[in-house]
Amino acid sequence: MPQTTAPADSLGTRAARGSLWLGLVNLASKGSQMAVTLVLAIFLTEADLGLVTVAVSLVNIGQVIQTMGVYDVVARTRGDENAMAGTVLVMSVSAGLVMAVGGVALCVPLAHLLGAPGAAPLIAIVAVGLPFTAVGGVQMAIMHRNLDFRRRMLPDAGSALAGAVVTVGLAAAGAGSYSLAVGMLVTAILQPLFGYAVGSRVRLRWDSAVAGEAIGWIKLVGPAAVVSYVLINIDYLIISRVLGPDAVGIYSLAFRIAWVPYIMVAVVLGAVAFPVYTTLIRAARHHELSAAAGQFTHATLLVVGGLYVIAALIADSIVLLGEHWAASVPVLIVLCGYGLIVSVLVIWYEVLRAADWLRVYLLLEISHLVVVSTLLVALVGRGVVAAAWAQVIAASALLLPTYLVMRRAGVAPGIVAIGRGVLGLAIPVIGCLAADAGLRAAGLGQTVTWAGTVVEAVVLVVVFCVLTWAANRAVLRDLRALRRGESAREGADNQRAAGGSARRSR
Repeated sequence: MPQTTAPADSLGTRAARGSLWLGLVNLASKGSQMAVTLVLAIFLTEADLGLVTVAVSLVNIGQVIQTMGVYDVVARTRGDENAMAGTVLVMSVSAGLVMAVGGVALCVPLAHLLGAPGAAPLIAIVAVGLPFTAVGGVQMAIMHRNLDFRRRMLPDAGSALAGAVVTVGLAAAGAGSYSLAVGMLVTAILQPLFGYAVGSRVRLRWDSAVAGEAIGWIKLVGPAAVVSYVLINIDYLIISRVLGPDAVGIYSLAFRIAWVPYIMVAVVLGAVAFPVYTTLIRAARHHELSAAAGQFTHATLLVVGGLYVIAALIADSIVLLGEHWAASVPVLIVLCGYGLIVSVLVIWYEVLRAADWLRVYLLLEISHLVVVSTLLVALVGRGVVAAAWAQVIAASALLLPTYLVMRRAGVAPGIVAIGRGVLGLAIPVIGCLAADAGLRAAGLGQTVTWAGTVVEAVVLVVVFCVLTWAANRAVLRDLRALRRGESAREGADNQRAAGGSARRSR
């Protein structure tokens, strides 16, 4: 029997290619944001960073309100995606215009309500960008549907890099907190312009039937998306109200660093996972959802877990940005645990949404918001480290209920698969802890320096990668099969045809 080959445009190949391109996009866009964070930590005071964080938090909520589940509804529609994109563009831009006007008009009372009067002009500046991000969001939704993440490089990463250059330049010139606000506005304006340049030219149109389909999806997913973003930003707003802008600045620096692995890995995998899941559903391959969810979960644990353990072990290097940031170190260590938990949750939420368990997904998100808000109000008075622990406790409380819902929906990874993933992460983590202890016993780390931090990070990366490969070889074989476009069954058939041993079933 001759050896068969998978078609070049198989789902596995498209998913792997999409993951690569979206990873590169996020590396450029979020990497530039990380560089901006470090630069701002050098040039800005804790109060300055706190003020701009409050403004950005409000606008982030506005962005998700205007987005209204655009990526999802365009990706999953069975009808004309262009008609859907044009219709939701009308809806999204309209919402963006209303919120932009409201943000400018109400910036002063909003800033006073949050205990940060100095944030008023910053709120007005970043609010102006809302209609532009609405257009850019719909443009990228079309690319998202087709797993065409390559074309996102210019509008997504290009606009972010341009905004980063403006931000850094203004910060170096002494513009203070205004530097990030203006940089964000530049990014918002350039994103749809760059999208148009790469050929994503969504036209305004209105189709009542399509709008009905969109509203039916949005009325469930939209609120969940808003709740999700409120979850990400509610801590800033509560800390600002109780402890003031200085505390927000300390907490914000740690959170921005801890959020990088989530954004650069978990969000990438989740963004690729959703169209993969919906493609399996459209092809009536529902039985493969559990295996796919298991693979994405395992990959998330390994990659995100590695980044977080390294970040936690070198957290004291924050003081290289200035001794006044030392209070951010314990916050960062705690938030690394939070980041790992929410990274797993986002992968699980994607399969629930793809399987149309939308009401339960919304209920899970609301429950998370209620729990974390209650804990923050109760604990934030004890300081920013307590606020970080509130995030960890609340996210942990959602793991078991979410898994049980997945089991009921028939899309949950097996317990054995999850256990294998946890063990596959635990082995390299223990190795990194031992390696870090050895480095410190040898004298490295007694005084924090840039050179020492680089050496420590390189050693930890090498140890983690080697032990990850040794402990997860079967999973890595499956991922290589996925990259070639093979299913596990195809890979086994091919190896048997070639006289080799059968590959482990996914």
